[in-house]
Amino acid sequence: MKKRILIIGASGQIGSELTARLRSIYAPHKVIASDIREGDETLMKSGPFEILDATDYDAIEDVILQYEITDVYLMAAMLSATAEKFPMKAWNLNMNSLFNVLNLAKDKKINTIFWPSSIAVFGPTTPKIMTPQRTVMEPSTVYGISKQTGERWCEYYFNKYNVDVRSIRYPGLISYRTLPGGGTTDYAIDIFHKALKHQKYICFLNEKTSLPMMYIDDAIDATLQIMEADSANLSIRNSYNLAAMSFNPEEIAKEIKKHIPDFKIIYQPDFRQAIADSWPQSIDDSQAREDWGWKHQYNLEEMTKIMIENLNKE
Repeated sequence: MKKRILIIGASGQIGSELTARLRSIYAPHKVIASDIREGDETLMKSGPFEILDATDYDAIEDVILQYEITDVYLMAAMLSATAEKFPMKAWNLNMNSLFNVLNLAKDKKINTIFWPSSIAVFGPTTPKIMTPQRTVMEPSTVYGISKQTGERWCEYYFNKYNVDVRSIRYPGLISYRTLPGGGTTDYAIDIFHKALKHQKYICFLNEKTSLPMMYIDDAIDATLQIMEADSANLSIRNSYNLAAMSFNPEEIAKEIKKHIPDFKIIYQPDFRQAIADSWPQSIDDSQAREDWGWKHQYNLEEMTKIMIENLNKE
């Protein structure tokens, strides 16, 4: 049976780029984008689009049946910093949307699910350096609690109902194609925009706050690789650790100054500092590398060059 794909949350940072990549691989009419709101002009013109509320089971089922969907990528979520402001709204979106697609798969209406988890599943008691695949979690944010809970349900549905759900724990993701989306790691996107526009950035984290990060192309590659992997090779059915690079605001500022010598960074930590302090500084992703051949391509130097070159064109 040939793939027909539905992306829920296609207008977001990851969803928009994932849609573009999938449409470059498959016929555009076989990749259905959807979101609660319309996306940008490129997304809307590149293939079919449906307005869809990720918490509305009946609406999702209707789209799945209409387009004979086989695979669902559930990218809709309320991210860390925003979720702290609207905890119940975040819980409702992040959890009910997952239950909707898990139950559709349980009822054999779709074959495979991709659902992203996050480094937010880890907490203050988690080992900070080379955080293991299996370790203490105890997340301290609404976003992290919802992602840890989601991981447990994914594994449960796999074990209980043989639902083929696949997941990776994204680190902070960086892209020039989309604006920051309300995540704590999004400083590493905003800093480039402010550096080019104002030669100055006011950072809400302190200079030594190291966090796991990844250039968006690596994240999209990982997403496609795990979805193409042989099911028999996947030993993790909650969510895989994933890593590429780790850096702090001081290090990324130093790299930016190589391209923009007058750039200045000012540190004014806010409530997001406590969120970042609860997360790992580096990730051990050896299980993903062993099980499905994961390899990252981009480091801080290469990513900085790509970001500045492309944002300068705008």
